[in-house]
Amino acid sequence: MQTLYRRLLALMPRIGVQVTDLGPGTAVVTRRGRPFRATGAGRDTWVLRRTRDGERPGVREGEAVRLGGTDAVLLMDAPDRRDERKLQLAAAEYLCSQHVTAMLELYGVNCVFDVGANAGQYARRLRGLGYTGRIVSFEPTSETFARLEKAAADDPAWRVYRCGLGREETTAQIHTGWKTMNSLLSASDYGKGRYSRFTQADTEEIRVRRLAEVMDEAMEGLAEPRPFLKMDTQGYDLEVFAGGGERIAEFVGMQSEVAVLRLYEGSPGMGEAVATYEAAGFGITGMYPVTREATTGRVIEFDCVLMRAAAAPAP
Repeated sequence: MQTLYRRLLALMPRIGVQVTDLGPGTAVVTRRGRPFRATGAGRDTWVLRRTRDGERPGVREGEAVRLGGTDAVLLMDAPDRRDERKLQLAAAEYLCSQHVTAMLELYGVNCVFDVGANAGQYARRLRGLGYTGRIVSFEPTSETFARLEKAAADDPAWRVYRCGLGREETTAQIHTGWKTMNSLLSASDYGKGRYSRFTQADTEEIRVRRLAEVMDEAMEGLAEPRPFLKMDTQGYDLEVFAGGGERIAEFVGMQSEVAVLRLYEGSPGMGEAVATYEAAGFGITGMYPVTREATTGRVIEFDCVLMRAAAAPAP
Protein backbone atom coordinates (compact mmCIF):
# COMPACT_ATOMS: atom_id res chain seq x y z
CA MET A 1 0.00 0.00 0.00
CA GLN A 2 1.41 3.39 -0.99
CA THR A 3 2.21 5.68 1.94
CA LEU A 4 0.91 9.22 2.30
CA TYR A 5 4.47 10.43 1.70
CA ARG A 6 4.68 8.61 -1.65
CA ARG A 7 1.23 9.79 -2.71
CA LEU A 8 2.30 13.37 -1.99
CA LEU A 9 5.42 12.99 -4.15
CA ALA A 10 3.34 11.52 -6.98
CA LEU A 11 0.86 14.43 -6.91
CA MET A 12 3.39 17.27 -6.93
CA PRO A 13 4.31 17.17 -10.66
CA ARG A 14 0.62 17.78 -11.45
CA ILE A 15 0.86 21.25 -9.90
CA GLY A 16 4.08 22.17 -11.68
CA VAL A 17 6.50 21.03 -9.00
CA GLN A 18 9.53 18.90 -9.94
CA VAL A 19 10.38 16.02 -7.59
CA THR A 20 13.75 14.28 -7.30
CA ASP A 21 13.46 11.19 -5.11
CA LEU A 22 16.76 10.63 -3.28
CA GLY A 23 15.78 7.34 -1.70
CA PRO A 24 13.75 6.09 1.23
CA GLY A 25 12.29 9.06 3.07
CA THR A 26 14.14 11.85 1.26
CA ALA A 27 13.28 13.97 -1.79
CA VAL A 28 14.16 17.35 -3.31
CA VAL A 29 11.15 19.37 -4.43
CA THR A 30 11.69 22.28 -6.85
CA ARG A 31 9.24 24.94 -8.10
CA ARG A 32 9.66 26.64 -11.51
CA GLY A 33 13.26 25.48 -11.77
CA ARG A 34 14.40 28.14 -9.30
CA PRO A 35 15.81 27.56 -5.82
CA PHE A 36 13.19 27.78 -3.01
CA ARG A 37 14.34 28.28 0.58
CA ALA A 38 12.96 25.84 3.12
CA THR A 39 15.89 23.92 4.61
CA GLY A 40 18.76 25.90 3.13
CA ALA A 41 18.75 24.35 -0.33
CA GLY A 42 17.73 27.64 -1.91
CA ARG A 43 14.85 30.03 -2.33
CA ASP A 44 12.78 27.75 -4.55
CA THR A 45 13.82 24.28 -3.39
CA TRP A 46 12.42 22.29 -0.47
CA VAL A 47 14.09 19.24 0.99
CA LEU A 48 11.23 16.96 1.98
CA ARG A 49 12.11 14.18 4.42
CA ARG A 50 10.20 11.63 6.42
CA THR A 51 10.60 12.76 10.02
CA ARG A 52 11.43 11.05 13.28
CA ASP A 53 9.40 11.33 16.46
CA GLY A 54 9.52 14.85 17.87
CA GLU A 55 10.74 16.50 14.64
CA ARG A 56 8.86 19.13 12.69
CA PRO A 57 6.68 17.56 9.99
CA GLY A 58 7.96 17.68 6.43
CA VAL A 59 11.52 18.85 7.01
CA ARG A 60 14.53 17.89 9.07
CA GLU A 61 17.08 20.43 10.21
CA GLY A 62 20.14 20.70 8.04
CA GLU A 63 21.71 22.81 5.33
CA ALA A 64 22.69 22.77 1.70
CA VAL A 65 26.29 23.40 0.65
CA ARG A 66 27.08 24.53 -2.88
CA LEU A 67 30.05 22.70 -4.39
CA GLY A 68 32.35 25.43 -5.66
CA GLY A 69 31.26 27.12 -8.87
CA THR A 70 29.20 24.18 -10.04
CA ASP A 71 25.42 23.88 -9.95
CA ALA A 72 25.71 20.96 -7.54
CA VAL A 73 24.30 21.20 -4.04
CA LEU A 74 25.19 18.84 -1.19
CA LEU A 75 22.35 18.31 1.29
CA MET A 76 23.74 18.04 4.81
CA ASP A 77 22.32 16.98 8.16
CA ALA A 78 22.60 19.36 11.07
CA PRO A 79 26.20 19.60 12.39
CA ASP A 80 25.44 17.56 15.51
CA ARG A 81 24.33 14.63 13.33
CA ARG A 82 27.35 14.56 11.03
CA ASP A 83 30.13 11.99 11.07
CA GLU A 84 33.03 13.64 9.25
CA ARG A 85 34.81 10.39 8.50
CA LYS A 86 31.75 8.69 7.01
CA LEU A 87 30.93 11.81 5.01
CA GLN A 88 34.43 12.03 3.53
CA LEU A 89 34.55 8.34 2.58
CA ALA A 90 31.05 8.40 1.06
CA ALA A 91 31.97 11.52 -0.94
CA ALA A 92 35.21 9.87 -2.11
CA GLU A 93 33.36 6.76 -3.29
CA TYR A 94 30.86 8.90 -5.19
CA LEU A 95 33.53 11.10 -6.78
CA CYS A 96 35.65 8.08 -7.73
CA SER A 97 32.70 6.43 -9.48
CA GLN A 98 31.85 9.65 -11.32
CA HIS A 99 35.47 10.12 -12.38
CA VAL A 100 35.89 6.55 -13.61
CA THR A 101 32.67 6.81 -15.63
CA ALA A 102 33.90 10.04 -17.22
CA MET A 103 37.25 8.43 -18.10
CA LEU A 104 35.52 5.40 -19.65
CA GLU A 105 33.59 7.75 -21.90
CA LEU A 106 36.53 10.01 -22.73
CA TYR A 107 38.79 7.09 -23.70
CA GLY A 108 36.09 5.13 -25.51
CA VAL A 109 36.37 2.10 -23.20
CA ASN A 110 34.22 -0.82 -24.37
CA CYS A 111 35.37 -3.57 -22.00
CA VAL A 112 35.92 -3.28 -18.23
CA PHE A 113 37.87 -6.07 -16.51
CA ASP A 114 36.42 -6.20 -12.99
CA VAL A 115 39.00 -8.22 -11.02
CA GLY A 116 37.96 -8.98 -7.46
CA ALA A 117 34.31 -8.44 -8.31
CA ASN A 118 32.83 -9.78 -5.07
CA ALA A 119 29.03 -9.79 -5.60
CA GLY A 120 29.14 -7.32 -8.51
CA GLN A 121 28.90 -4.01 -6.65
CA TYR A 122 31.38 -2.24 -8.95
CA ALA A 123 29.68 -3.43 -12.13
CA ARG A 124 26.23 -2.43 -10.89
CA ARG A 125 27.55 1.01 -10.01
CA LEU A 126 28.95 1.46 -13.53
CA ARG A 127 25.61 0.43 -15.02
CA GLY A 128 23.80 2.88 -12.77
CA LEU A 129 26.08 5.67 -13.99
CA GLY A 130 25.40 4.93 -17.64
CA TYR A 131 28.21 2.64 -18.83
CA THR A 132 26.71 0.21 -21.37
CA GLY A 133 29.81 -1.60 -22.66
CA ARG A 134 31.03 -5.06 -21.81
CA ILE A 135 31.98 -5.95 -18.23
CA VAL A 136 34.03 -9.05 -17.43
CA SER A 137 34.01 -9.89 -13.72
CA PHE A 138 36.32 -12.30 -11.88
CA GLU A 139 35.49 -13.73 -8.45
CA PRO A 140 37.09 -16.95 -7.15
CA THR A 141 35.14 -18.03 -4.04
CA SER A 142 32.11 -20.28 -4.52
CA GLU A 143 29.62 -18.55 -2.24
CA THR A 144 30.35 -15.04 -3.46
CA PHE A 145 30.54 -16.13 -7.09
CA ALA A 146 26.98 -17.49 -6.84
CA ARG A 147 25.80 -14.00 -5.86
CA LEU A 148 27.83 -12.43 -8.67
CA GLU A 149 26.41 -14.84 -11.23
CA LYS A 150 22.88 -14.02 -10.10
CA ALA A 151 23.55 -10.28 -10.34
CA ALA A 152 24.80 -10.61 -13.94
CA ALA A 153 22.16 -13.08 -15.12
CA ASP A 154 19.92 -10.56 -16.90
CA ASP A 155 22.72 -8.48 -18.43
CA PRO A 156 23.98 -9.97 -21.73
CA ALA A 157 26.98 -7.61 -21.79
CA TRP A 158 28.19 -8.73 -18.36
CA ARG A 159 30.33 -11.91 -18.29
CA VAL A 160 31.49 -13.63 -15.11
CA TYR A 161 34.38 -16.01 -14.42
CA ARG A 162 34.90 -18.09 -11.29
CA CYS A 163 38.63 -17.71 -10.80
CA GLY A 164 41.25 -15.43 -9.37
CA LEU A 165 43.96 -13.75 -11.41
CA GLY A 166 47.66 -13.77 -10.62
CA ARG A 167 51.22 -13.95 -11.88
CA GLU A 168 50.91 -17.57 -13.08
CA GLU A 169 48.35 -20.29 -13.80
CA THR A 170 47.95 -22.35 -10.62
CA THR A 171 45.67 -23.27 -7.75
CA ALA A 172 45.86 -21.56 -4.38
CA GLN A 173 44.21 -21.31 -0.97
CA ILE A 174 42.23 -18.12 -0.38
CA HIS A 175 41.16 -16.93 3.06
CA THR A 176 37.36 -16.85 3.30
CA GLY A 177 34.92 -15.56 5.89
CA TRP A 178 36.46 -12.08 5.63
CA LYS A 179 33.37 -10.70 3.83
CA THR A 180 34.54 -8.26 1.13
CA MET A 181 38.16 -8.69 2.26
CA ASN A 182 38.87 -12.32 1.30
CA SER A 183 42.50 -12.53 0.24
CA LEU A 184 45.17 -14.90 -1.04
CA LEU A 185 47.48 -13.20 1.47
CA SER A 186 47.53 -13.60 5.23
CA ALA A 187 46.50 -10.68 7.41
CA SER A 188 49.29 -8.49 8.78
CA ASP A 189 49.62 -7.71 12.46
CA TYR A 190 48.18 -4.29 11.71
CA GLY A 191 45.26 -5.86 9.85
CA LYS A 192 44.51 -8.26 12.70
CA GLY A 193 44.49 -5.37 15.12
CA ARG A 194 42.04 -3.45 12.99
CA TYR A 195 39.61 -6.17 11.84
CA SER A 196 38.41 -8.98 14.10
CA ARG A 197 37.25 -10.94 11.03
CA PHE A 198 40.92 -11.70 10.28
CA THR A 199 41.02 -14.08 13.24
CA GLN A 200 38.98 -16.60 11.21
CA ALA A 201 41.09 -19.28 9.53
CA ASP A 202 38.76 -20.74 6.87
CA THR A 203 40.22 -21.27 3.38
CA GLU A 204 39.03 -22.48 -0.01
CA GLU A 205 41.04 -23.83 -2.93
CA ILE A 206 40.60 -21.70 -6.05
CA ARG A 207 41.84 -21.60 -9.61
CA VAL A 208 44.23 -18.74 -10.48
CA ARG A 209 44.66 -17.68 -14.11
CA ARG A 210 46.85 -15.13 -15.86
CA LEU A 211 45.25 -11.95 -17.17
CA ALA A 212 47.08 -12.33 -20.48
CA GLU A 213 45.56 -15.78 -20.97
CA VAL A 214 41.93 -14.69 -20.50
CA MET A 215 41.96 -11.45 -22.50
CA ASP A 216 41.19 -12.93 -25.93
CA GLU A 217 38.21 -14.87 -24.59
CA ALA A 218 36.96 -11.92 -22.56
CA MET A 219 37.12 -9.47 -25.49
CA GLU A 220 35.90 -11.89 -28.17
CA GLY A 221 33.59 -10.18 -30.65
CA LEU A 222 34.78 -6.62 -29.96
CA ALA A 223 35.99 -5.14 -33.24
CA GLU A 224 38.29 -2.55 -31.66
CA PRO A 225 38.80 -3.44 -27.98
CA ARG A 226 39.63 -0.57 -25.62
CA PRO A 227 39.86 -2.30 -22.23
CA PHE A 228 40.02 -0.82 -18.72
CA LEU A 229 41.42 -2.82 -15.78
CA LYS A 230 39.87 -2.50 -12.31
CA MET A 231 41.60 -4.40 -9.50
CA ASP A 232 40.40 -4.79 -5.93
CA THR A 233 42.06 -8.00 -4.74
CA GLN A 234 43.02 -7.24 -1.15
CA GLY A 235 46.76 -6.79 -1.50
CA TYR A 236 47.16 -8.91 -4.66
CA ASP A 237 46.79 -6.23 -7.36
CA LEU A 238 50.45 -6.24 -8.44
CA GLU A 239 50.30 -10.01 -8.93
CA VAL A 240 47.25 -9.59 -11.17
CA PHE A 241 49.06 -6.82 -13.05
CA ALA A 242 52.17 -8.98 -13.52
CA GLY A 243 49.99 -11.69 -15.05
CA GLY A 244 49.10 -9.30 -17.85
CA GLY A 245 52.67 -9.37 -19.17
CA GLU A 246 53.16 -7.37 -22.36
CA ARG A 247 49.42 -7.26 -22.94
CA ILE A 248 49.09 -4.64 -20.20
CA ALA A 249 49.97 -2.19 -22.98
CA GLU A 250 46.52 -2.83 -24.49
CA PHE A 251 44.71 -1.29 -21.52
CA VAL A 252 43.83 2.39 -21.90
CA GLY A 253 43.28 2.86 -18.17
CA MET A 254 43.10 1.15 -14.83
CA GLN A 255 42.01 1.40 -11.20
CA SER A 256 43.84 -0.19 -8.28
CA GLU A 257 43.42 -0.19 -4.51
CA VAL A 258 46.78 0.93 -3.13
CA ALA A 259 47.79 0.65 0.53
CA VAL A 260 49.36 3.28 2.75
CA LEU A 261 49.01 1.04 5.82
CA ARG A 262 49.26 -2.64 4.92
CA LEU A 263 46.44 -4.95 5.97
CA TYR A 264 48.05 -8.05 4.38
CA GLU A 265 51.44 -9.71 4.73
CA GLY A 266 53.59 -9.27 1.63
CA SER A 267 51.34 -6.71 -0.02
CA PRO A 268 53.09 -3.79 -1.76
CA GLY A 269 53.02 -0.27 -0.39
CA MET A 270 51.44 2.58 -2.31
CA GLY A 271 54.77 3.89 -3.60
CA GLU A 272 55.81 0.55 -5.07
CA ALA A 273 52.42 -0.03 -6.69
CA VAL A 274 52.13 3.42 -8.25
CA ALA A 275 55.73 3.29 -9.51
CA THR A 276 54.98 -0.03 -11.24
CA TYR A 277 51.89 1.37 -12.94
CA GLU A 278 53.66 4.54 -14.03
CA ALA A 279 56.56 2.53 -15.45
CA ALA A 280 53.99 0.71 -17.61
CA GLY A 281 52.81 4.00 -19.12
CA PHE A 282 49.89 4.99 -16.89
CA GLY A 283 49.47 8.37 -15.19
CA ILE A 284 47.35 9.19 -12.15
CA THR A 285 44.07 10.99 -12.82
CA GLY A 286 42.50 10.56 -9.38
CA MET A 287 43.15 9.34 -5.81
CA TYR A 288 40.25 8.64 -3.46
CA PRO A 289 40.47 7.39 0.15
CA VAL A 290 38.76 4.04 0.75
CA THR A 291 39.30 3.62 4.49
CA ARG A 292 40.60 5.86 7.27
CA GLU A 293 41.50 5.33 10.89
CA ALA A 294 38.82 6.87 13.09
CA THR A 295 41.30 7.61 15.90
CA THR A 296 44.08 9.26 13.86
CA GLY A 297 42.48 10.27 10.54
CA ARG A 298 45.21 8.43 8.60
CA VAL A 299 44.23 6.97 5.24
CA ILE A 300 44.69 3.19 5.07
CA GLU A 301 43.96 2.64 1.37
CA PHE A 302 43.27 4.73 -1.71
CA ASP A 303 41.45 3.91 -4.93
CA CYS A 304 43.97 5.05 -7.55
CA VAL A 305 42.69 5.76 -11.08
CA LEU A 306 45.29 5.92 -13.87
CA MET A 307 44.96 6.41 -17.62
CA ARG A 308 47.36 5.95 -20.52
CA ALA A 309 47.69 9.49 -21.87
CA ALA A 310 48.95 8.17 -25.23
CA ALA A 311 45.57 6.45 -25.66
CA ALA A 312 43.52 9.61 -25.18
CA PRO A 313 41.50 10.72 -28.21
CA ALA A 314 42.93 13.52 -30.30
CA PRO A 315 41.54 16.94 -29.34
